[in-house]
Amino acid sequence: MTATTRPDANVDPAELAKFSEVAHRWWDPTSEFRPLHEMNPVRVGWLAQAVGGLEGKRVLDVGCGGGILTESLATLGASVTGIDLSEKALGVARLHGLESGIKVDYRAVSAEAFAAAAPASFDVVTCMELLEHVPDGGSLVAACAALAKPGGSVVFATINRTPKAYLLAVLGAEYVLQLLPRGTHDWARFVRPAELAAHARRAGLDLAAMTGVAYNPLSRAFALDAATSVNYIAAFGKPAHAG
Repeated sequence: MTATTRPDANVDPAELAKFSEVAHRWWDPTSEFRPLHEMNPVRVGWLAQAVGGLEGKRVLDVGCGGGILTESLATLGASVTGIDLSEKALGVARLHGLESGIKVDYRAVSAEAFAAAAPASFDVVTCMELLEHVPDGGSLVAACAALAKPGGSVVFATINRTPKAYLLAVLGAEYVLQLLPRGTHDWARFVRPAELAAHARRAGLDLAAMTGVAYNPLSRAFALDAATSVNYIAAFGKPAHAG
């Protein structure tokens, strides 16, 4: 746990330590972060279309890690802020930004704390691959909703809690294909689409679009898929009259 993390923050110290330990390999496309690199173009394209484009918008990437998605959002014309609780990951993100010349404002703060400090500040809020790693998913969804401006969009990407997801995302990805280190995911923390939608409704968000993302082990490529039984992305809208 870093010095910026309150004892009551919505974070699992073991999860934070796990990702901090390998943060220096974030931008290595052959490392354990390879799936994020390979999935990124697919989900960025879908995300940009789902929110009506990113040019000129203020975007917040929650749980930005080393900045793979965050930099991509900035290249599409958005003014991007990335937040994370891993100081090591943020250090890697800042260094890569200096090398790439892509400007992103990185901050070490939780979504809940940032929502209290800067509510209704962003046109688009993204939260990718984080819901399945925090103790309280509902709290994270509510914070992301609070950070979005009325009329804005909130986009989540996570993993469905199904037997198929256990076979592919845990056994397949971690033990058979070795795409990820063993222990990366806890199947019990995966989030069903109905559970995410329920969290979103309580936070005042309306579901706008949802898609699955499938992996082909032969071509080593990700693609959009109608089935949401493993990886999926969901875009929500915050009503324009929301406070």
